[in-house]
Amino acid sequence: MPNQHEPLLRDPQAADYLNVSIAWLQRQRWLGTGPAYIKVGARAVRYRKNDLESWVAANLHGRSSDGAAR
Repeated sequence: MPNQHEPLLRDPQAADYLNVSIAWLQRQRWLGTGPAYIKVGARAVRYRKNDLESWVAANLHGRSSDGAAR
């Protein structure tokens, strides 16, 4: 269960946590392929750290099976 007292992260903090650019994070949100987010008011977007971690885990891929990395 997520920590109810954990602060919500803004775009710069979430992008830093994922080691991506803010523009990349915003584009993934627009495409619907990025981590879950929370709308606060009409324009503000926030992220929970737990949702960022879940998104990373869901997008974890193993080694390629093409044999190129031998």
